Amino acid sequence: MRLTVAQALVRFLSAQYTERDGVRHRLVAGMWGIFGHGNVAGVGQALLEAGPEAMPFHQGRNEQAMVHAAVGYARTTHRLSAMACTTSIGPGATNLVTGAALATVNRVPVLLLPGDVFATRPADPVLQQLEVPWAYDVSVNDALRPVSRFFDRIWRPEMLAPSLLQAMRVLADPADTGAVTLALPQDVQAEAYDFPDELFRTRVWPVRRPVPDAEAVAEAAALLRGARRPLVVAGGGVRHSEAGAALAAFATATGIPVAETQAGKGAVRWDHPGSLGGLGHTGTAPADTAARAADVVLGIGTRWTDFTTASASLFGPRTRFVNLNAAAFDGHKMAGLALTGDARAGIEALAAELGGHRFPVPEDQAAAVADWRARTDAVFAGAGPDSGPAGGLSQGEVIGALDAVLHDRDVLVNAAGSLPGDLHRLWRARDPGQYHLEYGYSCMGYEIPAAIGVKLAAPDREVFALVGDGTYLMLPTEIVTAVQEGIPINVVIVQNHGYASIGGLSEQVGAERFGTAYRFRAPDGSFTGAPLPVDLAANAASLGLEVHTARTAEELRAALAAARASPRPTAVHVTTDPDRPGLPAQAWWNVPVAETATRPAAVAARAAYDAAKGAR
Repeated sequence: MRLTVAQALVRFLSAQYTERDGVRHRLVAGMWGIFGHGNVAGVGQALLEAGPEAMPFHQGRNEQAMVHAAVGYARTTHRLSAMACTTSIGPGATNLVTGAALATVNRVPVLLLPGDVFATRPADPVLQQLEVPWAYDVSVNDALRPVSRFFDRIWRPEMLAPSLLQAMRVLADPADTGAVTLALPQDVQAEAYDFPDELFRTRVWPVRRPVPDAEAVAEAAALLRGARRPLVVAGGGVRHSEAGAALAAFATATGIPVAETQAGKGAVRWDHPGSLGGLGHTGTAPADTAARAADVVLGIGTRWTDFTTASASLFGPRTRFVNLNAAAFDGHKMAGLALTGDARAGIEALAAELGGHRFPVPEDQAAAVADWRARTDAVFAGAGPDSGPAGGLSQGEVIGALDAVLHDRDVLVNAAGSLPGDLHRLWRARDPGQYHLEYGYSCMGYEIPAAIGVKLAAPDREVFALVGDGTYLMLPTEIVTAVQEGIPINVVIVQNHGYASIGGLSEQVGAERFGTAYRFRAPDGSFTGAPLPVDLAANAASLGLEVHTARTAEELRAALAAARASPRPTAVHVTTDPDRPGLPAQAWWNVPVAETATRPAAVAARAAYDAAKGAR
């Protein structure tokens, strides 16, 4: 079949599927793109010729945002379906790097197709080409190598077929997935070649549920049986595997309580008798208390990041770990016993091996959970430790309003700032897909484009992107895409006049909130003048959103309800008071403080840091 390389690429992608539990999914369900001279005559022409049924196309405004939208889509489909992103060469290509890192850190599949320099080199340098005098085979796309799980550059048409097969393998492999980059020289994209018909037949990539080795399962069960205070830590792998029901049944049958990472939150309902809530630096008091007392911990689908382990200070020195994970790399962390396999299959195998063994529920567990829920209710009502002057709602009150308005299957998207910490501690997840937090890379700007991806993957769910003013200003561009395509996402804009999260951390480490407020310069040169007259509600309206504003908790609940009922993409704007903090961290996080300084705040912060570190 004589096709251009780009035509062959699109035709091949349209015939790829995954299958799990007997259900098929398009492996690459659509393509995002911004066209320039490096891809318009190749991939652009191929998409036009193939038509939207073969490969649906979505017009992006920022290449990084396109990747975020693709990640939101893939996470919602449990990594069974992905999207592709096509760009020109030069800045369009390098804009992909942050999104690629986010996808790979979070183990989420996305296919990146950046244009590249001429393979035939008719003239060097071409427009937007980086010249590397010591390596003529290097282009800016090489910046994508360390943030990709698979990278290739298609210098010749003959290279396309084997590279595509490897690319699909990585996209479909739960243990090895992430960003996949195929760099496409602009002349090769348009070059014709006689491709074998076999390349374009329908291919199904099975996503199996491998059961961990039976001997390892027996060893893990024996370790658990000997535990006095066992604990389950549910990570994102539980949700990717759709293992929530199996985990809830396991917790009910065994009596082992469940704590959740950011990626795992929602794996079991918040009101399950064994649910302790979030774990780690941003976790709840019941979960962190259980972690300190645990002698055997069963981690399921977790990467054991520093926020989860409280910078390796949360668990005792004698705590033993069993790690059920699709990736052996993660399974061996924490010097754990690795159970390499699918989360759901592994949970079921462990339950069978335990043979009905049940652990006594700690006497203090129910009271600790009830106390935390009462403290959460107080925060939602504007009382408790975050009560303060009437300069705006607290962030906890905003989360409380969302908790009251959102339905069980609605989705809340967030990624950066102080909101992830408050959400991890306070949010009451009522459905496995409701809590959509990107905290592996914690990337400002993720929320709005990711919400579009979530809505494309789950059009029957209402989707809310919760963003601070810093995140909104960083990447609001895909609002225009939502308006253009009539994708009814809801953007909740929290205006607190600066980088509130880092402002609080800055004060804690003795940096005195330097450079974290959105204010005019004062006479001394610092940013401590009046707040900037930025009207984000007006900005959102100018981009085409239906905008609602709120000043009180009652107005906020009404605005959220109106936004949810609207058939249009909407925004809800609310001002919060950054001086009204939420519930404090229940565990440490290691952020080193200047070892020598002259300012009293830094000296005091170092003393506090040394004391805290010495206590670990």
